[in-house]
Amino acid sequence: MDDVDLSNPELYLNRELSLLAFNQRVLDLAKDASIPLLERLRFLCISSTNLDEFFEVRVAGLKQQVQLGVNTPGPDGLSAAEQLARVGTRAHALVQDQYRTLNEVLIPALETEDVRFLRRTHWNAEQADWVREFFSQELLPVLSPLGLDPAHPFPRILNKSLNFIVTLEGRDAFGRESRMAVVQAPRSLPRIIRVPREIARGDYDFVFLSSILHAHVGDLFQGMKVTGCYQFRLTRNSDLFVREEEIDDLLMALEGELPQRNYGEAVRLEVADNCPDDTAQFLLRQFKLDPEDLFQVSGLVNLNRLLAVHDLVERPDLRFPAFTPSLPPGLSAGTDIFQTVRRNDVLLHHPYQSFMPVVEFLRQAAGDPDVLAVKQTLYRTGLRSQLVDILVEAAENGKEVTVIVELRARFDEAANIQLANRLQDAGAHVVYGVVGYKTHAKLAMVVRREAGRIVRYVHLGTGNYHMGTARAYTDFGLLTTEKTIGEDVHKVFQQLTGLGRVSKLKKLLQSPFTLHSGMLERIDREAEHARAGRPARIMARMNSLIEPRIIQALYRASRAGVRVDLMVRGICGLRPGIPGVSENIQVRSVLGRFLEHSRVFYFENGDEAPELFLSSADWMPRNFFRRVEVAFPVTDDTLRKRVMQEALLNYFSDNTQAWVLQKDGGYRRIKPAANQKPRSAQNELLAQYSTM
Repeated sequence: MDDVDLSNPELYLNRELSLLAFNQRVLDLAKDASIPLLERLRFLCISSTNLDEFFEVRVAGLKQQVQLGVNTPGPDGLSAAEQLARVGTRAHALVQDQYRTLNEVLIPALETEDVRFLRRTHWNAEQADWVREFFSQELLPVLSPLGLDPAHPFPRILNKSLNFIVTLEGRDAFGRESRMAVVQAPRSLPRIIRVPREIARGDYDFVFLSSILHAHVGDLFQGMKVTGCYQFRLTRNSDLFVREEEIDDLLMALEGELPQRNYGEAVRLEVADNCPDDTAQFLLRQFKLDPEDLFQVSGLVNLNRLLAVHDLVERPDLRFPAFTPSLPPGLSAGTDIFQTVRRNDVLLHHPYQSFMPVVEFLRQAAGDPDVLAVKQTLYRTGLRSQLVDILVEAAENGKEVTVIVELRARFDEAANIQLANRLQDAGAHVVYGVVGYKTHAKLAMVVRREAGRIVRYVHLGTGNYHMGTARAYTDFGLLTTEKTIGEDVHKVFQQLTGLGRVSKLKKLLQSPFTLHSGMLERIDREAEHARAGRPARIMARMNSLIEPRIIQALYRASRAGVRVDLMVRGICGLRPGIPGVSENIQVRSVLGRFLEHSRVFYFENGDEAPELFLSSADWMPRNFFRRVEVAFPVTDDTLRKRVMQEALLNYFSDNTQAWVLQKDGGYRRIKPAANQKPRSAQNELLAQYSTM
């Protein structure tokens, strides 16, 4: 086999551009006429929300690298400055596509369904009177216009808030001649207001808060002439920085740092496209931004706010059909869940199957006199979590409750601080994991005394303990009493709560210790099987794939003749289809009603029994080396075949919601051939498990 330099940058796709390509695929769903209209609007909002976070974290990080003179390129060979340039070009094109989709596709389509956004120029007399009254009663009392002059410097602008730059002529009551002012929209008011039915053309006529303010901004500057009023919105660096090794209390440090998130370094400025160039340049100077950081948009400067329309419009025919998740056999209401799990492992596939068995597992543990202890990890669970209520109840019932709360779950820090305090007040033992490592593993363990012996009941999952996301994300969970897995989970909890050397796990693979090496060994083993003429195949499903040594191992496997089928929802740094390197690798991305979140790793393993792991970890450096993660095997033959069919083969047969990654980094959407039946993996699983 000819020598090939598998570290050659030309073999790798850029992480940031791959993430933007994912957001483009999300936006493509907003253009898909086969999807219900309000759901298309929701996908537009999701693409906008994703782009916000991309700038808050990824672009902010690249800018910091440039400022600090960090020139170390990534696997693709691009420096931070080169990445910023390419990201800027791609991001501007994506934003233009978002607004084109809104203005030319979605708004006209919504109008045909009697869902309208009323422009100022189209208000009739009654509507104009109602708007004037709304401004006077709801908006004017909470507005504080800020004139700009030597005594009034430019105000601090909150991250992602709605603001207006107003240009003026004339003098005020004090004889001051200010040419500019800033008006900050109140955060307490909705950005989209439903017009009362008696003055509307239909049930769902809306006006934008920005339109109301535009119409009456002159009332804020009596005696002066408003010559212009333009929306703008600032995006700031929102990545929290806490030097964990130098603090005594992580919770207190994060509580102190959270307020600063809203005032980090500016990274992007969005302005209305009718904003004059000199005014836009003035704003750029205020925020120390460059011309390429300016995004001029045709419409709302915050598309995310349109998500309210999805909730306000009560039209089931414009939404995905409602569904009821099923319960596995033997887990109907009132079932003794411990007795069921003792008989057989229980595999749950969310959202097609209900998350309630997990809730019931913990609820029964909280009230069971034979339960001695409950241990659980919490990464994202939400402020009003039923699971936290149950853990509080268990602690109040005298159980030994230990909860590892990951305070550093990005953008959920405040919620996690509150629930940590609540659990501590109830008497639970709350710890924050390991300094320098996020606890991302999804584990729950109930220790129960049965017939004079200790039995461990364990739940392991690929997703968060969150009732909301369990209805919107695809994930797997496993309930088991398998002795070795229970011992392994016990050892992981000991690591997280105590001190000491790493205990060797028998069945679980764990980062930062054995998960990376375990995956490499299995990928290389498949290559050896292929070279020896034995059955060899790799199928893997994850959110992101960028770890260079894993990619190189996959290239080696491909060169050895292993068929490698990858389902990578978002970021992928591997370049498929390169002759002599990756021609045996295909990469697909499936996007649809539910967010694909499961991580599944399958290895054919020659003439031996195949291996299949479920995991909380993507194939990224952070998951392998900077987080506590686990991958757990599915050893029951029936359950393993079920996971393989539902999570892998089913998805590789999808020909309606799948995109195939090309070697140039672009994605091609798959369409059924003339002789093919359309197949949607998500719809088939809905039909199999849930009731509509």
